[in-house]
Amino acid sequence: MVLSGRLGVLRVLGLFAVFDAVCLLDAGMLFPRESSSREVKELNGVWSFRADKSPKRNQGFESAWYKRRLAETGPVIDMPVPASYNDITQDPTLRDFIGWVWYEREVVVPVRWVADEGKRVVLRVGSAHYYSVVWVNGVKVTEHEGGHLPFEAEIGSLIRNDPSNACRITIAVNNTLTLETLPPGNIQYLNDPTKYPDGFFVQNIFFDFFNYAGIHRPVLLYTTPKAYVDDITVVTDFLDNTGLVLYNISVQGAATATLNISLIDKDGYSVASSSKPSGVLKVVDVKLWWPYLMHQNPGYLYSLEVRLLSANGISTNEDVYTLPVGIRTVNVSSTQFLINNKPFYFHGVNKHEDADIRGKGLDWPLIVKDFNLLKWLGANSFRTSHYPYAEEIMQMCDRHGIVVIDECPGVGIKDIRSFGNASLKHHLAVMDELVRRDKNHPSVVMWSVANEPASEMHPAEFYFKTLIEHTKALDPTRPVTYVTDSNYAKDKGAPYVDVICVNSYFSWYHDPGHLEVISIQLNTEFENWYGKYQKPIIQSEYGADAVPGLHNDPPVMFTEEYQKVLLQNYHSVFDQKRKQYVIGELIWNFADFMTVQGIFRVVGNKKGVFTRQRQPKAAAFILKERYWRLANETGTLPPWTKYPCSF
Repeated sequence: MVLSGRLGVLRVLGLFAVFDAVCLLDAGMLFPRESSSREVKELNGVWSFRADKSPKRNQGFESAWYKRRLAETGPVIDMPVPASYNDITQDPTLRDFIGWVWYEREVVVPVRWVADEGKRVVLRVGSAHYYSVVWVNGVKVTEHEGGHLPFEAEIGSLIRNDPSNACRITIAVNNTLTLETLPPGNIQYLNDPTKYPDGFFVQNIFFDFFNYAGIHRPVLLYTTPKAYVDDITVVTDFLDNTGLVLYNISVQGAATATLNISLIDKDGYSVASSSKPSGVLKVVDVKLWWPYLMHQNPGYLYSLEVRLLSANGISTNEDVYTLPVGIRTVNVSSTQFLINNKPFYFHGVNKHEDADIRGKGLDWPLIVKDFNLLKWLGANSFRTSHYPYAEEIMQMCDRHGIVVIDECPGVGIKDIRSFGNASLKHHLAVMDELVRRDKNHPSVVMWSVANEPASEMHPAEFYFKTLIEHTKALDPTRPVTYVTDSNYAKDKGAPYVDVICVNSYFSWYHDPGHLEVISIQLNTEFENWYGKYQKPIIQSEYGADAVPGLHNDPPVMFTEEYQKVLLQNYHSVFDQKRKQYVIGELIWNFADFMTVQGIFRVVGNKKGVFTRQRQPKAAAFILKERYWRLANETGTLPPWTKYPCSF
């Protein structure tokens, strides 16, 4: 079958118009994948570590610790990478440390990498919190502002300068937050000598999770040829049973090059091909990417294989990169969220990258366990509250059909000084990095630019108007939102979002203990927001703390019974409003997580329906029963999923 007629032509022309906007970013940040032309060497494991505990936290720079082995500068300890450093030792000063910490590892680079001058060698850090400076053999190669997102540098020339020596990698990381960082914070010096020791200060934060720090995601070396595939962008659509994959290939290091592009299905057959750097691939009898529990075959992925052939007059070189591609569409109306032109209802969770000992460090057993629990629960979605999650997690979402609201680290924007030009500039840069990294994930259906900002402040209107318009220009294919807890009548950014995402904690933070007010207040909230903005609404947070094993009847706060009944009261209103304009519900939270110490938190936030160790509370079973009922009402389930008790 071929596309024909005026409708098909208009559809393709519309794709090209959108695609011009999606290709605005200059350089790529493709996830490192091995192929016949590329190798990956993981540097995970035990690194040397030293915290700079000097009064101004700058001894490491003043004494140039990066110029020699870290152990020669003073005492070092073992530190796992990836992991947060906070919970690794018994040292309370390191758990709450603010300032520069230093990591080092010596790496043996394969001889063939060093000998082949036609090979690029790239050092990549998956994420580090929050400001990082990187040296190789004492030479600075890059620095990066912000956590949660990857950065990299080409280091081939450095390691070839002295191939007989090991490659010494030094990374200094600073977790200090200011009013211009994301997330924001500030340093408060307490100078009263009758109360505090000399030089005492605290890091104030405006968010409710522990400020874990360190190198949180894998550190890698990877190779490419000198002429290489730098970036790939795909935008997908379909018409009847024909899929459309609009693609653009960015090449670096080659004056002239030949491309061979194939779209390969799961059975290994090429279903479309091209030799052009950009164009449209047409897929007959397309298998669409569907969310979990919405279709009998969720998470279907094709493979876009790109082969680049380049010649330098002496030899011909090839670079091969394969990108998973899911073909699907996303649209929003005034009352619905549509995936592949079918109404989609978010029944999911909010999460955190958080666990015992490793903090925010990437941990494969935990990731796989969490996805098993999500599927057991019947959840079809989550929000990356309140920062971008690891690329490995996004890839799992693609494969399993878990829908993602992809949120940047814009949490805790409460101070009016955080709406200034410097803050906005950094926020825009973070959105550039996030879109560049995640633009090709079919699981990502919406961008969230912030969580619970002080959006009623006057400067917030220009700030969020600029931020949202910028994000839409980067990617017109996905809706943009931010998550609010403001008064509907005073929210300055709501006119610019595509979907209203509202957090509320009735009978918890408001009217605590009075479960009877939930139905009235929640119904009023929904009516107010929809009446003013005429946009679909997601209940993006709701919940209550429950200490596992704490029981009382009648229910009282902090018991499992109270959490369960609170959820049921919310659900009754959701069931009324989802027939109108409510398009989703995301529980806060999937699992208990760590917070700063304070009188309102007993060893962390206990609003999880699972404990921090991933054991279910009573609320998990309430949610499971509800989510599977919703899935049976709205989805097309394979027989083996219709009875969740079989899991």
